[in-house]
Amino acid sequence: MTVNVLITNEIPASGMDMLKAKYSVELGIDYQKDRKAAIIEKIKEKDVILPLLTESIDSDIMDAAPKLKIISNYAVGFNNVDLTAATERGILVTNTPGVLTDTTADCAFAMMMASARRIPSSERYARAGKFKGWEPLGFLGQDIYGKTLGIVGFGRIGMGMAKRATGFDMKILYYDEYPATKENEEKFNAMFVPLDDLLRQSDFISLHTPLTPTTHHLIGRREFSLMKKSACIINTARGPVIEEKALIEAMENDTIFGAAIDVFEFEPNIPEALKKLENVIIIPHVASATFHTRTRMSEIAAQNIINGFEGKMPVSLVNTEVLEKNNIRLDIK
Repeated sequence: MTVNVLITNEIPASGMDMLKAKYSVELGIDYQKDRKAAIIEKIKEKDVILPLLTESIDSDIMDAAPKLKIISNYAVGFNNVDLTAATERGILVTNTPGVLTDTTADCAFAMMMASARRIPSSERYARAGKFKGWEPLGFLGQDIYGKTLGIVGFGRIGMGMAKRATGFDMKILYYDEYPATKENEEKFNAMFVPLDDLLRQSDFISLHTPLTPTTHHLIGRREFSLMKKSACIINTARGPVIEEKALIEAMENDTIFGAAIDVFEFEPNIPEALKKLENVIIIPHVASATFHTRTRMSEIAAQNIINGFEGKMPVSLVNTEVLEKNNIRLDIK
């Protein structure tokens, strides 16, 4: 039996080569068209789709592909996939967790430092030829060493951020729907506090939550009003965790000192008002963008597909309930 795979966008060659060696692979959709319509057009005879996080895979797309068996998401997140619809149809949904933990934490910490020390704006100033000599009041920023870091979402990446902060002797507060184990709290000398307390006490707030109904607009106008005027917020999680209008308002009014944003509420659209703010760093969803990490993500996404069609448990199955609900038998080791 020929297995037909649709990869919606080019991924590192290592993963694509793994799939091409075994299956019939079609690469790419027409991004000039409506993205959903473009996927429906291509997916009709496919057994597998390997989409990006930016592509919503809903029940309409699944219904257009009656042969679909696996949705192998090229991301650690999976809020772009309707899990309920997939489970009802017996479709395995997989992701690529773990491999991007350190890479994303590295980026978040770099963004925190850049925001605190106003590195992008001072770099632009120097590049524009405005630097005329050392100034006592030029581009004053915030100290990092010994300050308080508030981590919202204390999973793998949040703990990775905490690990890096220990080298700067930072006090670590965290908030999560599910508090960490005593062992992990002691490992990073991290203290669980309610979200409002974290916002009030932290010099830096770094977001590492998944996007769920309870985290949508978790940070809005009220939350910004609780923060220190000297605070910086960093978001490498999901754009809608921050209410973008409230962020723009907070930055325009100097409610807080700075922000560093890798993800956006209506991605890939970035509000013009946000682009104009000198106290906001914006980068294009690149927190996991290293050669090693993106290559490993492609390999995990490919291996998930291979395992599924060879009757083995995928490396990272998201909707595990699909097995019992649809009487799917895999070789689980």
